[in-house]
Amino acid sequence: MKVSVIVIGDELLIGQVVDTNSGWIARHISPYGWEVNDVQTVGDNADEIRRSIDRAFELSSVVLTTGGLGPTKDDITKSVLCDYFGGEMVTDTSVTENVNRIFARRGIKMNPLTAAQAIVPSSCRVIQNRVGTAPIMWFEREDGKVLVSMPGVPFETSTMMSEAVFPALRERFPSPVHIEHAVLMVTDYTESGLAMKISAWEESLPEYLHLAYLPKPGLIRLRLDGHHEDVAFIRGEVARELAVLKEILGSAVLADEDLTPAEILLKECVEKGVTISTAESCTGGNIAHELTLIPGASEVVNGGVVSYSNGVKVNVLGVSVADIDANGAVSIPVVRQMAAGAQRAASSRLAVATSGIAGPGGGSEEKPVGTVCICARLDDKELYETAHFNGSRARIIDSATTRALILAIKLIKEL
Repeated sequence: MKVSVIVIGDELLIGQVVDTNSGWIARHISPYGWEVNDVQTVGDNADEIRRSIDRAFELSSVVLTTGGLGPTKDDITKSVLCDYFGGEMVTDTSVTENVNRIFARRGIKMNPLTAAQAIVPSSCRVIQNRVGTAPIMWFEREDGKVLVSMPGVPFETSTMMSEAVFPALRERFPSPVHIEHAVLMVTDYTESGLAMKISAWEESLPEYLHLAYLPKPGLIRLRLDGHHEDVAFIRGEVARELAVLKEILGSAVLADEDLTPAEILLKECVEKGVTISTAESCTGGNIAHELTLIPGASEVVNGGVVSYSNGVKVNVLGVSVADIDANGAVSIPVVRQMAAGAQRAASSRLAVATSGIAGPGGGSEEKPVGTVCICARLDDKELYETAHFNGSRARIIDSATTRALILAIKLIKEL
């Protein structure tokens, strides 16, 4: 099934807000066997919105729009859709009740602008937005093509797409083909290097199996998709080929689930009863942040130290002044001591430590911007390395965080 996405809002065209909704939709629609073949970004302009809908329906059976459903005057999507599909604007009492419930939970009093969220085109079917005030609207043409209008807030879009819109679309557009997916999280390869490593295996795949490469800094997600009318057959085929692929890649496979490095590490720690702590200089607490974003982190995360200054490295983590003077703060001897110090300070078995130069200044010929020393320590066993990352300060911090988590995963997998 072909799907078109339209993201609406002047803020997107001027770069004030970056569109993440279309990417999220494309990633999560693909496993259903559906294809996003068109993405349009338009401002809050009635003529442009209408033209974009015309184009989308020429290309696709389903059109998904996000944005323009807020309570302010610049949010015109509802009125444009009413004009496009016909009908009149009416008050939907179920939306009013939903908004009242949300505001009551937040301790906020309803105002007239928010109350107007309940005014919707009579030509739509309302899907209640459990996590926001703007209702989701389902429009259907006489030829069976569908448009679903959703809020622009990414959290609301992703939540309600998963909970309500995807299931409704699957019911409306059933497919005889069963789709089976499997994922491997792979490290220590570039995308091209990984493709060369598994080229013979990939070329031997039957036509009902397809491999996708989804790279990000320090990690590649391999997704194996199977499409077949026989459910048992395709499940068996995907499982068999996944086992072959895992055998080829060996220890480069971090997980056979679609998890972030922090989720993988936390899962390993919980399963093996290993507590963890962090000692961070250049990453500034980002490793601890990634870990504690995950529900259940308190089971194994004991604490962390942001040792941005040498004084904290020495006085809190017990790093040798002589080693800092001899090697510099960005050095393997220092991060090894930082990791050991984090273990002691937080009474943890596992610790990860980083010290580096995130830039844009502070680099030298010997240690340019992007140089990061990383150590993971489990009991008395260590893995450490000096990495060199490219990009902005934020990208270097993100890359160092990912690599530190990966070293810790490798270490704990040896238990």
